[in-house]
Amino acid sequence: MYSVYLIRCKDGSIYTGIATDVRRRFAEHKEGKGGRYTRSHGVKKILYAERCGSRSTALKKEARLKSLRRDKKLEFIHSKRTK
Repeated sequence: MYSVYLIRCKDGSIYTGIATDVRRRFAEHKEGKGGRYTRSHGVKKILYAERCGSRSTALKKEARLKSLRRDKKLEFIHSKRTK
């Protein structure tokens, strides 16, 4: 089962990724074992995570989220939290 997730980085930017275990992946990012982006920007906290089922579905959702501007990502997160 894959999930898509958004992480707030130490510089305020938002990183989007997919994983089978979001907490484990976040720990890897914190240890500097994640992607190049999170190694250079640091990670602060998980803002959002959503189970997607298949890898294909997670990749499609990740691509849609990555295409959003930062303010739209924050709106998306807020809208999911208020439901």
